[in-house]
Amino acid sequence: MKYYLSLFILAVLCISPVQVVNAQEKSQGLVNPAIDIEGYLRVSQAAANYRQNRRLTEAEFIAKSKESGTIILDARSTERYNELHIKGAVNLSFPDIAIASLESLIPDKNTLILIYCNNNFRGAESAFPTKMPTASLNISTYIALYNYGYRNVYELAPLLDIKSAQIEFESSPKFTRNIVLNN
Repeated sequence: MKYYLSLFILAVLCISPVQVVNAQEKSQGLVNPAIDIEGYLRVSQAAANYRQNRRLTEAEFIAKSKESGTIILDARSTERYNELHIKGAVNLSFPDIAIASLESLIPDKNTLILIYCNNNFRGAESAFPTKMPTASLNISTYIALYNYGYRNVYELAPLLDIKSAQIEFESSPKFTRNIVLNN
């Protein structure tokens, strides 16, 4: 009897809160096979582990950006990108990251991809508005790229002052709004 009780307790302890929620969702008819929170959490953890050795200093980021075939990916909104971005970056707004857009922009999953986000820069709040650290666009972009099979992705790590950064910035040619650098 103790053996079966021990097995029962072990089984209960092994059920994750997500599995309980999914069982509730199924019983309420809320299942959508195109949305997978359990899979997302698994991929997120795998991406977090993989990302640990793929965060770059400013100097490393600049050096890698000069390698042939490198793509500097800016996943911010088109409006923010147009206002100010790292020179040479291409824009694919995060909501537009999908199978077709990635296949079109980055068909080779071995391409060296460098990413950055709002939380890498201070001193230009309009172009790079600060997000909560847990909502940093670098994190969601890295996870998305990892999920789509891109493994040669590196992330700018530090928080840099836009006025003293060694990285070069530019605005889109037709962007007419004045860029205000905060003091």
